[in-house]
Amino acid sequence: MKLRLVGTSAAALLMAATVNAQAQEADAGAPAQVEAEDAVAVLEQIVVTAQKRSENVQEVPIAITALSSSTLEKQRVTNVVSLDNLVPGLRIAAADAAANPKIFIRGSGLNDFNPTSSSGVGLYADGVYIGSPLAQFATFFDLDRVEVLRGPQGTLYGRNTTGGAINVISKRPTFSPEGYAALEYGSFNAVDATAAFGGPIVEDKLAFRIAAKYAEDDGFSTNAATGHDVNFAEQYAVRGSLLYTPDGDTDVLFTVNRFMNRGGAVQAKSRALFPATPEAAGPDGVCAPNFYRSGLCTDLLGYADTNPDPYKVDSNNEGLDKVDLTSLMLSVDRSIGDVTLTSITAWQDVKRNAQENTDASPLQMIEASYINQQTEFSQELRLASEVGALKWVVGGYYMHDTTDSKSDYDLLRAYRPFFVTPENPTGASPENSIGIFGYPYEQTTDTYAIFGQSDYELTPDLILTTGLRWSSDDKTMDYARTIEESIVQFSVKDSKTFSDWSGKVGLKYNLSDLSNVYASYSRGYKSGGFFGGNADDPTQIQPYANETVNAYEVGSKSDLMGQRLRLNLSGFYYDYQDIQAYSTVLRDGITVQVLDNAASAEMYGAEAEVTYMPVRNLDLSLGMAWLHAEYGDYNSLGDDYTGNQMPQAPKYSLTSRAEYTFEMPGGATISPSVDVSYRSKVFFDSTERERLSDPELWLVGAELAMTSANGHIEGGLWGRNLTDEAYLTSANPIDSLGVDLLTYSRPRSVGIFLRYNY
Repeated sequence: MKLRLVGTSAAALLMAATVNAQAQEADAGAPAQVEAEDAVAVLEQIVVTAQKRSENVQEVPIAITALSSSTLEKQRVTNVVSLDNLVPGLRIAAADAAANPKIFIRGSGLNDFNPTSSSGVGLYADGVYIGSPLAQFATFFDLDRVEVLRGPQGTLYGRNTTGGAINVISKRPTFSPEGYAALEYGSFNAVDATAAFGGPIVEDKLAFRIAAKYAEDDGFSTNAATGHDVNFAEQYAVRGSLLYTPDGDTDVLFTVNRFMNRGGAVQAKSRALFPATPEAAGPDGVCAPNFYRSGLCTDLLGYADTNPDPYKVDSNNEGLDKVDLTSLMLSVDRSIGDVTLTSITAWQDVKRNAQENTDASPLQMIEASYINQQTEFSQELRLASEVGALKWVVGGYYMHDTTDSKSDYDLLRAYRPFFVTPENPTGASPENSIGIFGYPYEQTTDTYAIFGQSDYELTPDLILTTGLRWSSDDKTMDYARTIEESIVQFSVKDSKTFSDWSGKVGLKYNLSDLSNVYASYSRGYKSGGFFGGNADDPTQIQPYANETVNAYEVGSKSDLMGQRLRLNLSGFYYDYQDIQAYSTVLRDGITVQVLDNAASAEMYGAEAEVTYMPVRNLDLSLGMAWLHAEYGDYNSLGDDYTGNQMPQAPKYSLTSRAEYTFEMPGGATISPSVDVSYRSKVFFDSTERERLSDPELWLVGAELAMTSANGHIEGGLWGRNLTDEAYLTSANPIDSLGVDLLTYSRPRSVGIFLRYNY
């Protein structure tokens, strides 16, 4: 049935592309029907490096969206979470201030927040795989573009890209002086300052670029227990780059990054689950929705948050979420005849120390201390060439990763006075779940891969793509469960090698110079591993298996109406096996974290991206996605999730934007723009419980920008979430303690900006 759907989609896409090509040819032969000034206005051509070479994005036979630097600025993309819903099928959320983003493309991703886990969506910064979820907030300033690749990308990309890849490309040094300084001020006393400057040191030989960012705000929530503003931000970042070109065949780029987060730990909103009276109980035995804020439902300690305002919390612990990142990268490109040799060497060290009021209450029920350090070294070597009808790339990849954790949970400290005795002065009672429960561990990973991909012109208009990759991950886990920091309850030390093949075969047919259709089959692979969260039983640390996907995709790309209309379509079907799934479940009355393999999952859907310039100075864009994403056979600790909708997988999503530029006398411009996005209902975990979901959502943003005649000065007004929607970005249940932890979005924010371009 599903394969028939894909076949039908392929036929529909081919028919649409054929019609588009015919319409394009008709346009080419028709007399001009527009004013002379309109005739030169065409859509921007974006060059991407998605296939490890520079290409027009419309020529790449995969579903890819490229966001230019101007688009990123206008959409206020300041970190990876800001990309949420800007691209069809892309969902990104986080329950932490500056770490552990949960990235999903077409429903493929991972809900786990522990640093040993890897999402099925790989994040790459200037060609370097950012494996640590602690480091993935750090690269989003002074950018040239962001490329979002949908579907398995295992042939050319480092590792673990069953769902897709996000390429973040920063601006490189140039041999002409240039730079900018930008300042924004907005709601909650938010200040965002960025600046960059660069130019030649030695003409045509050595150039530099330095970029820096500072961001802070007072916080968009209030702690009723103290009266303080919480959920505040404070971040610093700097990047320095040197470009050395000793001759016309060699480029050497060296980059140093430093990032610090000193903002507050996320303060979640408490939702009590234990009914205090029979009438407050729902059919499942937990608090009925209409009693959530009634005071008739409490958590385990009897606390109830009765304030319906999602931005009013009660907290006894206003901890910080400290993240420190240092990274180095050396990239060398050397042309040797018809072959280009590329070497990318990278080192990264990131530390996190977060003190979290996990129970979201003023009582001492559960508080977390997340102390992690992750260090990565990677080396990639590639050879690439374009000779005649053949384009090819081959390479090898190595990464060494060390992840250390000294995290713990302080559980039920409020009950300690009842257990104090002369022999037990601290009142700890592990048999009653009262104590500090730690899970220190060290995991080391050595990753090896060899890969290759080729594009061969069977005819001038028919291109065959083939690719193959072998990957291997050698992992060693040394894990302990401790009580009160000194008593080892159990320990696990284990090693395992996870390896598998990835591959791709595809065809692209050029219907014309500006229109093509393509079809592909890809096999994606994501390494198995060891769970790195809080475990109360050694079986939770048993290795989970590799995740694999067989992905089928068809699509078309067309520039029509004299390159004023761009229409890109895609349809896909994924057959996942042993999909890695994270959930929190009750076991013997205790909430435990579980990362294991669901037997299978099925995903299929369709996407459309439309960009249109009906007249000069008017830009319209629309992206739409339809997604079916359900688990197949999935049983975890006795719970059956078969057929459940997968987390962060809305059935429908949409993003749209409109901008018009008014040209003023003297050359200045005024550009109002508005963007609207939509997503249907999402669930936040695998259980498909209604209370752990968020209903359909519309969001509206806008900007009014003014630019001087010489282009040096820009300024204006902006607004995000203008309808002031209080929507959930995360809902984490702790059923055994009788509480859900609700993380809400930033409310309506407005501000002003000023930018000087040199």
